[in-house]
Amino acid sequence: MEKVVLAFSSGLDTSVCIKLLQEKYDMEVITVCVDVGQPEEEVERSKLVAHEIGVSKHYTIDAKEEFTTEFIFKAVKANAIYEGYPLSTALARPLIAMKIVEVAEKEDAVAISHGCTGKGNDQFRFESTIRSASNCQIIAPVRDLNLTRSEEITYAETHGIPLPVFSNYSIDENLWGRSIEGDILEDPMVEMPEDAFNWTRSSADAPDEPQILEIEFEEGVPVALDGKKLDPVDIIKECNRIGGLHGIGRVDIMEDRIIGLKSRENYETPGAILIITAHQTLEQIVLTREELKFASNVSETYSELIYNGLWHEPLREDLDCLINNMQKRVSGIVRVRLNKGNLRILGRKSPFSLYQEQAVSFEDKETDQREIVGMIKNYGIQAACYQNICKKDNS
Repeated sequence: MEKVVLAFSSGLDTSVCIKLLQEKYDMEVITVCVDVGQPEEEVERSKLVAHEIGVSKHYTIDAKEEFTTEFIFKAVKANAIYEGYPLSTALARPLIAMKIVEVAEKEDAVAISHGCTGKGNDQFRFESTIRSASNCQIIAPVRDLNLTRSEEITYAETHGIPLPVFSNYSIDENLWGRSIEGDILEDPMVEMPEDAFNWTRSSADAPDEPQILEIEFEEGVPVALDGKKLDPVDIIKECNRIGGLHGIGRVDIMEDRIIGLKSRENYETPGAILIITAHQTLEQIVLTREELKFASNVSETYSELIYNGLWHEPLREDLDCLINNMQKRVSGIVRVRLNKGNLRILGRKSPFSLYQEQAVSFEDKETDQREIVGMIKNYGIQAACYQNICKKDNS
C-alpha cells in the first residue's frame, strides 16, 4: 500500500480522515501531531486516538521552541497584526506543514493529507507551504468528498471512531493565541459567552490591584520580565498568564477570509497584545519618523503574507532582512500597567533612544528659538501657492 502522511489533531475532521484514507483511498496512514503549544492533553490524545483507529505509525514533534524563535519572534519584530488582532493560528500553519513534509520524505510517502474544509483559510496555508517543499500528492478528504459536519459525525459513529468531547465552538490553540468561532458566535449580534474564554479573565473578575510589569527587549524580541531573564517559550507563557489574569487580550472582530467570506472571529491573545504593544512603544523612542512610517507599511504587508499562507514567499524573507536591520536598535525596557482589561504604558528607556530631553524642554536656552523662523517661512509653501491660485480663480 502507498503511504500518506496526515497532519493530525485528533479532532473530528482529522479522525475521520484516517478511516477515509484507509477505506476510500486504500492507503497506509501515518499521522503527525506537531506540538506548537496546544494543551498537553490534546497532544497526548492525538497519539492514543491515532493508534486506536489503526494507523501504521504516529509521530509527535515538539516544535514549541522553533515556533517561538523562528515564527513568533519574527512576528513580534514585524508587529504582525491582521485586521486588528495578533496572528496566531496562521503563524503556526507553515511550521506544521514543514514538519509534515519532513516526515513524508522520511517515510517515502506519496501523499500528504489534511482535514481542512473548502471554506476556511487553512487549506491555503497548508497546501501552499507543502507544494513549495514537496512533490507529494495532496489529499483533503473532507473537502474532496464534500462532507458536512453531520455527515462526518455519522461516519465516525458508524465506523467506531472515537470522537472528541464536543465543544459548542471550533477552537484552535497554540503558544501565541487561542481562536474561538462557530455555533452561536456565527451571529454577529450574539455576545461572546464567558464560558468560551479560557486564557483571560473578564475585567470584572480581574484583580482590583493593578500590576506594574517591566518588559526588556534585545534587538526586537522580549528577553526578560521585571529583570528576570527567561527562555523564549517561558517568556511567552508568562506574558500570557499575566495578561490573561488582568483581562488583557480579548478580541472580537469581523474577519475577511482568503476566499472572500466575512467571518466573525474571537481571539484570546494576552501575551501577544502585551508584547507587541510594548515593542511598538520601544520602537517609537529608537526609530526615526521615516523608519516608523515605513515600518507600518512593512507590518501590514508582513501580516497579510502570514494570514494568506505565504510564509514561503521570498518577499517575506526580504522583509525579514529589512526588519532585522531596523531591530538592531530596538533594545531597552518598557514599563506597563495592567488593570481590569486596560494596558497602559508608564515608561520606556533605551541606550539607542533618539529622545533628547534637554532639547525638547521649555527651559532649554542653548537652542536659539529664533533660528527656526526661516524654516517656518517656507513651510507649507506649495499649499500656500495653491490657496493663492484658488483665490484668484474664484475672484
